[in-house]
Amino acid sequence: ISKVEPSLAGPKRPQDRIRLSNMKSQWQTDLQETFGKDKPAEPVSVDSNGPAHAAFPFLVAVPGSALAANHGPVVVVEAGVPDRLVDVYLDLKVVPVVPRVARLDHQFETDSDAEVVLAAFDDVIKAGSAVAEIIAAGIIPAGLEMMDKLAIQAAEDFVHAGYPTDAEAILLCEIDGTNEEVSEHIMAVRELFLQCGATEVRTASSEEERIAFWKGRKSAFPAVGRISPDYYCMDGTIPRKQLPTVLHEIGVLSRHYELPVANVFHAGDGNLHPLILYDANKPGELEKTEEFGGKILELCVEVGGTITGEHGVGMEKLNQMCVQFKPLELQQFHAVKHAFDPDELLNPGKAVPTLHCCAEFGAMHVHHGELKFPELERF
Repeated sequence: ISKVEPSLAGPKRPQDRIRLSNMKSQWQTDLQETFGKDKPAEPVSVDSNGPAHAAFPFLVAVPGSALAANHGPVVVVEAGVPDRLVDVYLDLKVVPVVPRVARLDHQFETDSDAEVVLAAFDDVIKAGSAVAEIIAAGIIPAGLEMMDKLAIQAAEDFVHAGYPTDAEAILLCEIDGTNEEVSEHIMAVRELFLQCGATEVRTASSEEERIAFWKGRKSAFPAVGRISPDYYCMDGTIPRKQLPTVLHEIGVLSRHYELPVANVFHAGDGNLHPLILYDANKPGELEKTEEFGGKILELCVEVGGTITGEHGVGMEKLNQMCVQFKPLELQQFHAVKHAFDPDELLNPGKAVPTLHCCAEFGAMHVHHGELKFPELERF
């Protein structure tokens, strides 16, 4: 089962789009017939902080999509957790016809605990540097998320999470494990945040406050949607140590294009989600926004990252594929795809650009109108 972004996993070409909402009832009917009519087709959240044993029909999604997912049955799993992830073991068995149950076992030690620290900073560069310091100290959080001032204010106005709205950036760092491990690491995290210049460090004083902190982060996207007619969500991944550099450069680009950006990051794994705010009703603003977004992805490649962390390539990032990969690499991608899909039936025109596309984008040198290796078939 793959983790997918339900709002983005559908076809990217206009002629391929379908109205998923119209299919919801049929999907629920089909899934209930497969897995058992007595099982409710409702969202089920699964996180690292409590046991969950269930039998239900589902599609897999990431938490940020739970508020907007229109797939019908959904199970929400964690996203943006650093690469040790958490000490969670999933026993997931899905059989399309029989047996009639998909079982997910989420196992925990009886003395497990989880706490979250909120750190406020007066500078986004300091917050970015703190992320690298946490990982360099050998502390692998269960979750490490970052929001800048615009995202903080939008989320606080939306869900009243208790965020400091005067901060330029906040980090949310969750530690889980045994009670002893959590206590030790929480103290170390607090000290590191203060050393990195945090103006305020707060540990959630109750389970309700911990949930409120995370609710604010998970509500950031719809919260931004309340303050702008439109926003353009980007998705790139960079080495964590490059966070300060990339944050600075995004700010420079924002001023150049005269478009505000709300930065929301899965900081623990370097996955960026800058939200570019714009108004599609203004002539030329959508095109300017798309160009801005492309520059952010190219910046990710420049610092040693990649143009996607979760959302994939589709058609939107074809030009940036020409920046990340060399012509020979793209040719090999096409050759592999052609071996399995000689008739080009699967996602035609998506994910991997043709060399002609790269030439048009200006990412490949064409001498006197001649492509290299003209004898090779172009797919």
